[in-house]
Amino acid sequence: MAEEKEVRTHEALCESIAGEGCGLKKVLDIIGGKWKIMILCAIDNSDVIRYGELRRSVYGITNTMLARSLKEMEDDGLICREQYEEMPVRVEYRLTEKAKSIIPILLELKRWGEKNL
Repeated sequence: MAEEKEVRTHEALCESIAGEGCGLKKVLDIIGGKWKIMILCAIDNSDVIRYGELRRSVYGITNTMLARSLKEMEDDGLICREQYEEMPVRVEYRLTEKAKSIIPILLELKRWGEKNL
């Protein structure tokens, strides 16, 4: 009698682990790292936030890392940056619809962490 192969009944996280088409890798590329999720949380808590407020909200981040992370997040379509031509210059950040759509997923990760870690 031929042995039957076990059939997987759930969706794989990645078809090609960390390959070009891996959606999970794409997500981690834009929100991975030490600071980006914390930045998303800070902006989400305030709806609109200025640079100085953001810097104070994300404990331990340097100006260089905050500026770099914000630039990358803007390039990736996660945040909108609005600069007002006044003195001193005022810059505000808000989440895009793309970023807002990941907040429920981050909330689930938070709940999992509270329950399991």
